[in-house]
Amino acid sequence: SRLFLTMPPPPIFFIAGTDTGVGKTFIAATLLELARTRDWRCVALKPVAAGCAPRDGRLVNEDALALMAASGADLDYQTVNPVALAPAIAPHIAAAEANLRLSVAQLAAHCRQALAGDFDFALIEGAGGWLVPLNPTETLANLCIELRARPILVVGMRLGCLNHALLTAAAIARAGLELAGWVANCPAGEMPRLEDNLAALGHRLPAPCLGLVPHLGAAARPGQARAYLDIGALQPRPGKRNASAEERQRALPGP
Repeated sequence: SRLFLTMPPPPIFFIAGTDTGVGKTFIAATLLELARTRDWRCVALKPVAAGCAPRDGRLVNEDALALMAASGADLDYQTVNPVALAPAIAPHIAAAEANLRLSVAQLAAHCRQALAGDFDFALIEGAGGWLVPLNPTETLANLCIELRARPILVVGMRLGCLNHALLTAAAIARAGLELAGWVANCPAGEMPRLEDNLAALGHRLPAPCLGLVPHLGAAARPGQARAYLDIGALQPRPGKRNASAEERQRALPGP
């Protein structure tokens, strides 16, 4: 008999931040738009979102909507953002106030189902920083670990970023994960001694820098940041385009 092997699925990338408000969604949307310029089939998820507002009878989150628009994937809102919480506070607190219990097992199962189709480039955006709690014993980092996703770290370039970035990178390494890359983003204007801080990060972070995005203003769109990022290090594996979900789970015997 013959054994036909298919390419393993492309990696899933997890967008993490050194803190809240560092521009994770903006960078994620820019990466998605860049991927689509290369004709990569994209999908993006925001499993947990706080700070949601009512629209058409349900809570929706602007970050999740931005990811949907940037990815171009044919996924409904519930698939992209299964947990939508109203208060703009820590997710585990907002969930408790809504009588919800968040768990990694539940979120991971949802993500796997959402990512069962064909894609070349998949992003999952976290919430806040790397170790944001989901419940008394689990954090969003545990979701990244469970999904075997590759973290991309968005560093908010402001005073304190060196400590935040290096602590986050150390926590990622302790979790047994390899940092796929990092992005220096300036969400609130250019910090003093920017070049010196970039050099310090480049020397210490164990991953390629995907780019430096300068401050583009509060109304900036992802398209304005494309020229500042390089997704070459995130290139899908060459060869056959992503096999179907069924093909990825088995090798096909032949006569």
